[in-house]
Amino acid sequence: MLSSLTDSNSDSRAPRTLKIGEVMYRIPSRICDVVEPWARLSPDSPALVEATGTWTYGQLDVVTRETQTWLRGLGIRPGDRVMIVGENCRAFVAILLAAASLDAWPVLVNARLSAREVDEIRDHCGARRVLYTTGISAHASDHAARHGATVGVHHGLPGAIGVGPLNATVEPERISEDITNRVAAVIYTSGTTGLPKGVMLTHRNLLFMAAGSVRVRAVTSKDRVYGVLPMSHAVGLAVVLLGTLLAGSSVYLTWRFDPMSARVILEKDGLTLLYGTPAIFNQWLQYAKLRKVSSLKFPALRVITSSGAPLDPVTKSGTESLFGMVLHNGYGITECSPTISLTRPEAPRTDISVGSVFPGVEIRLIGSDRQPVPAGEIGELHVRGPNIMKGYYRAPEETAAVIDTDGWFNTHDLARLENGSLFIVGRTKDLIVRRGFNVYPAEVEAVLNGHPAVVCCAVIGRAIKGDEEVIAFVQLLLDVSLTPSDLADYSAQHLAAYKRPSQILIVSAMPTTPTGKIAKAELKKVAENQFGGHATIPATCS
Repeated sequence: MLSSLTDSNSDSRAPRTLKIGEVMYRIPSRICDVVEPWARLSPDSPALVEATGTWTYGQLDVVTRETQTWLRGLGIRPGDRVMIVGENCRAFVAILLAAASLDAWPVLVNARLSAREVDEIRDHCGARRVLYTTGISAHASDHAARHGATVGVHHGLPGAIGVGPLNATVEPERISEDITNRVAAVIYTSGTTGLPKGVMLTHRNLLFMAAGSVRVRAVTSKDRVYGVLPMSHAVGLAVVLLGTLLAGSSVYLTWRFDPMSARVILEKDGLTLLYGTPAIFNQWLQYAKLRKVSSLKFPALRVITSSGAPLDPVTKSGTESLFGMVLHNGYGITECSPTISLTRPEAPRTDISVGSVFPGVEIRLIGSDRQPVPAGEIGELHVRGPNIMKGYYRAPEETAAVIDTDGWFNTHDLARLENGSLFIVGRTKDLIVRRGFNVYPAEVEAVLNGHPAVVCCAVIGRAIKGDEEVIAFVQLLLDVSLTPSDLADYSAQHLAAYKRPSQILIVSAMPTTPTGKIAKAELKKVAENQFGGHATIPATCS
């Protein structure tokens, strides 16, 4: 519970401590203050490592202060939204921490988003300035050019940075008196309408998550963490970046995943923690197959863990065989900062459970009658705790629709709880009702993913007159000749008739979001107009 991470006083303004090894460290009130204790205790220890150079904790502390002064000179005030369009690099981290130190609101945007998505976020948040990490990202450079940004090198920051024009018409937001309840980051996520929603995460949200992650994974200052998950998203921000800095560890930043270069880094630098997504671990498996490698040995590596998207049994077992160690699993969403549950090193799972509930977080499962469901049965997952977002920016009605008066957040995910372990069944909105029976896409996907020729698949529902039908998109291994009919025969061996896909579409690649999730909304558009055995996915989706 919360008391395991903090002192007995649950007031968010009270001092909070975390035991790392044999030493108790104070958890700061703001994310920008995670560096200072280590800058004082071990200023020469590496904090951020990337191909272009390294910052020690002492250097990161100095650069953050210099960047704070630079931002103030750009007209940034407390309560201003500072939009950072970028990818993982030292400059991104320095700008983030410096903006937070000014009590501005960093709006974190993955540079790989489309022009439309970036522009919608800029307009909705009312950014005072937009900054771009153009030195390491061609995507950021493209956005900077579209927006008329001035690109140059700024004191202390490696690589070129684009600075957008000052928006003099916007007003700053009111700053909360409670420091821990001030907005530390705004991360936009798409809703059911397709319009972006700005998730406001507070300093308390993010530091609670960082501290809990450090505790569960037993992270210490000796750890070296692989930082490929985008820090413009919640896992990369709270768990990888802030968790690493809180523990005094080193994070090895990279803006794109490539298994060949990742292997070199893991071997040469002796990385100890590897965070990834199912898509990343699938790339490891494809790399091993092409290289005819049956195992990868990294003696220093002690934890590998997957998050960001559902983990299928084939990816889990294949990765564990390749690495010779357990692939841990976790589940969460941006609005929950993001982790809700995760598997524990001391209790490894052989199935695809997402583990037990995160320390200090409560859950409940609600049935269609709005009553709690018995253990083992499927219900809609509700969450409560210090990880729940402050709300959606400029969207009070949408906030009230997902957070009730008692502080329970409705994930709209379907789950079941067995012996304290959580299993995610699917999304409420993804539930397919066929012939009066409930079909959970995750179950059908698990069956199809079990075929040795399948790389990955996604199952959606398509409305037909008076009913719904099950549509499956399947990506196959290269040079495999397998037909939809073959896969239909395979599914018939493992699924009840009402669960079997009405149509199976073979695709060369799945459309994915910047965090590696399959973009089912794009697949739904394809399904509405597709009736053959093969589907063409628009290039803009992937």
